Amino acid sequence: MKDKQITGAEKVRWDLTDLYRGPDDPALADDRTAVLEKAEDFERVYRGRIAKLDAAEFAGALDHYSGILETMGRLGSYAYLMWTTNTEDPALGKAVQESTELSSELSQKIIFFTIEWLDMDEDAAQKLIRSSELSAYRHYLETSRLDKPHTLEEKEEKILSAKAVTGARAWVRFFDETLGASRFQMDGEELTESQILSRMSDPDRDVRRQASEVFTQGLSGMKHPLTFVFNTLLADKHTNDRLRKYPHWLRARNLANEISDESVEVLVDSVTASYPLVHRFYRLKKQLLGVDELMEYDRYAPVLKSREKIPWGEARRMVLDAYAEFHPDMGAIAARFFDEKWIDAAVVPGKRGGAYSASTIPSVHPYVFMNYDGRIRDVQTLAHELGHGVHQYLSRRQGMLQSGTPLTTAETASVFGEMLVFRKLLASLDKPEEKMALLVGKIDDTIATVFRQISMNRFEDRIHRARREEGELPAGRFSELWMETQTPVYGDSVTLTDNYRLWWSYIPHFIHTPGYVYAYAFGELLVLALYQEYLGSGEGFSESYIAMLEKGGSDWPANLMAGLGVDINDETFWNRGLQAIEALIGEAEALLQEMPDNKQNQGL
Repeated sequence: MKDKQITGAEKVRWDLTDLYRGPDDPALADDRTAVLEKAEDFERVYRGRIAKLDAAEFAGALDHYSGILETMGRLGSYAYLMWTTNTEDPALGKAVQESTELSSELSQKIIFFTIEWLDMDEDAAQKLIRSSELSAYRHYLETSRLDKPHTLEEKEEKILSAKAVTGARAWVRFFDETLGASRFQMDGEELTESQILSRMSDPDRDVRRQASEVFTQGLSGMKHPLTFVFNTLLADKHTNDRLRKYPHWLRARNLANEISDESVEVLVDSVTASYPLVHRFYRLKKQLLGVDELMEYDRYAPVLKSREKIPWGEARRMVLDAYAEFHPDMGAIAARFFDEKWIDAAVVPGKRGGAYSASTIPSVHPYVFMNYDGRIRDVQTLAHELGHGVHQYLSRRQGMLQSGTPLTTAETASVFGEMLVFRKLLASLDKPEEKMALLVGKIDDTIATVFRQISMNRFEDRIHRARREEGELPAGRFSELWMETQTPVYGDSVTLTDNYRLWWSYIPHFIHTPGYVYAYAFGELLVLALYQEYLGSGEGFSESYIAMLEKGGSDWPANLMAGLGVDINDETFWNRGLQAIEALIGEAEALLQEMPDNKQNQGL
């Protein structure tokens, strides 16, 4: 069969023993007991005393608090990583549920600390924030105060935490397990979600068309439960937003991302105003593919008609060479992911679709999860997730409370890593058709990351508003809003069939992290501007870049980026990234003139 070529990733599974030696490791049971004891001890020592602590004592409380979160983070990371590699295993699902319940119980024991800190007089709080003893926690303390207007009384916070276990978190798990267990029958094979989606970037148009039909049929069979999950989680968020007095559905995400509502609006408006760039590119791609009409299943079609897959070893070399050439530390850290089995890349039944890099906890290291199928897009995914991994590895020194970054800057290292690999590969090619294939693939990904994500933000905005105004939404209403927000991004350059009407239902970001998707566009445009800065800078850029990664979430995003010469508060900032996208499209159009005449209008 077409997808049976060996890539070498079939046995690339991670080794989680740096977290625990296995499900029966005595340390697991010990940590479950110990973390509750630590929480009880913390409560006994500090309840009712937070406002009375001096700076040194407050630093000691934060050290204690961080230790509790780190132990819980170890337990939760292990359970989640195990489960995502086989969502069909009931024992792994049980372990995730036990971890979720333990986390909720723990949260209820230590929530008093947050409540008392936010209740503290503002002058007293600012005095602590400015103290030298708390300098290592300064940004965490600054950003935590943003939640003050939206934090409830302790009893109410405890109730919300307890109910989330059988509420939102349970429905997220059900969504993941439903799609993880789904199978799609095509050409006598049972394909997972990742495999059927991979077929939609096959060089053969008939394969893409059939995969689109089969995938839609599968989604149609799951339409009822998936629609119910969407409705339930939209209603749950509405309830939480109302209780916490958020003025609109996206405010909580914007606060977490350390970005203003106004900046997000400028981002969205800038991207939607540039939708004609998408139309321009797809008209070019239609010419390259030699088709009269570009369909939704043609969007990610390769323009170089080759079925050869890229071996895992070759993908490794591509990424590591590009990373090491930029900075030796980046190459060395990324190499550890391969050498020390921090990557799970095999495509296996039951494994969750997609890709991610899990930061786990500062005392361990990140792990990368993906489904490697040998496409050039998979190489870029590997570069992307290793970018996250390097970032997470370097930022560990900031500790449990400041190693993580807001979503607005969390995509910086991942997208920058992709750009490094792309440019190195492009420079290594001589044949115009090979350059075109790589360039078009990069533009495909950029359009998906910027324009498609913003169009999905528009869909998300519509469904949150509709659920609050109209009540429970039928699947047809979701599909209607989906098409209303997706059609403008493609205009008349791509034909969206009735099949596409259901493709909102499998996208996990709407379920896992409401409001997340605009961060992809933010990150891509930021990196495009950042890369231009890199090209025009001296040798010190890579050192400054590594220093920025090491800072993790210990400063405001604008301050972190200012050190690299980029002002994200400038309203024209987005235009630099959009102009870079236009330049990429122009590069492809110019390259077309170098193509042999017989390859301009009938595919490569």
